[in-house]
Amino acid sequence: MPLQLPMNAQATDPASLERHFGGGEGLLPLWIAEPYLDLAPAVVAALQERADIGWYGYEVRPESAIGEFWKWTSIRHDWTGAGLATIVSPSVGTSIGVLIDQLTEPGDGVILQPPVFTDFKSLITAAKRTVVRNPLELTDDGYRMNLDDLAKKAADPTTRALILCSPHNPVGRVWTVEELEAVVAICARHDVFVIADEIHGDLTLPPATFVPFAEVAKGTGVSWAALHGPIKTFGLAGVCDTLVVTDDDRVAKLFETRSSQLHLTRNNVFGIAAFEAAYRSGASWLDDMLELVQANQALLDAELPDGIEVAHLEGTYLAWLDFRSLRMDARELASWLAESARLGLSPGHWFGREGAGFARMTIAAPPEQIEDAIARLQNAVATLKR
Repeated sequence: MPLQLPMNAQATDPASLERHFGGGEGLLPLWIAEPYLDLAPAVVAALQERADIGWYGYEVRPESAIGEFWKWTSIRHDWTGAGLATIVSPSVGTSIGVLIDQLTEPGDGVILQPPVFTDFKSLITAAKRTVVRNPLELTDDGYRMNLDDLAKKAADPTTRALILCSPHNPVGRVWTVEELEAVVAICARHDVFVIADEIHGDLTLPPATFVPFAEVAKGTGVSWAALHGPIKTFGLAGVCDTLVVTDDDRVAKLFETRSSQLHLTRNNVFGIAAFEAAYRSGASWLDDMLELVQANQALLDAELPDGIEVAHLEGTYLAWLDFRSLRMDARELASWLAESARLGLSPGHWFGREGAGFARMTIAAPPEQIEDAIARLQNAVATLKR
């Protein structure tokens, strides 16, 4: 069924628009990593049905909820939960925070691969751990990991963990088996715990293939946990919980103990309903969205003005736009996008200094909005060159 134009995809918080972009009047906001689309009808129906029950007290999470996740992954990714612990967590950030707290000590190093999702750094520093930078390299063939630098950083005995963004937000890479095997070998050799944020795993665009870290880690001795859930796939970050998956009993026990102490597993009746419905009945909606994302990427490839390029997108619905040839510094570019183009995009420097000169745009949106964004950029560039 074709995706329909959403009625309220641009309804974002006025205070946020004012803080980040100087106000929302006339602004086209495409900065939040969510689908700007009507959501899966099965999910909407499940939430409406649950609301109609009229009772919202304590509810035990049925085993079927986790079961639907593993049915989904077995079909979409040929990955089953055999031999793995699956633990509920309120959010990806919660999961990372607990894992860092339980498996590292204050002062320990945690590796990041910038430009990367903004919250990772703050989670590390809030825990009084040290950010260890292993920047991605931008080559003629796109972004690649600097594996030599990763090995050097991992060899430091104070470096205890790596946050692996897979697929990568914001650059859109889907790591290959060979790249993941190299990461596994390095981290196993130096006893570095891998936190694989795989929340965008379902958002892989052909011909790329998402490879769960768990499958590459089998039998290698590397210690790991992977983070999953329907929140990005189906636009449910405000409703659903996420999952922590691991094959390490010690890691599972530590996480469960801390979760119990902090009551992190208290269920939300609407979250349970949406979680099950998404994985049980959301496949065709997701397939439509991925086709739309590919079509919107093609629009950007064909119609962006001279001076702006877009990275090849293998996964996520986040276009990584390159404005470096316009020769603006980070702050100047952010102001130009907001004031001249009237576009609300995530400035690249939010993702680390390596993102300066870039911006991230959500393209899980109606083609009309992407065409509008392109036209705004065309006009702004034309004005700039006069």
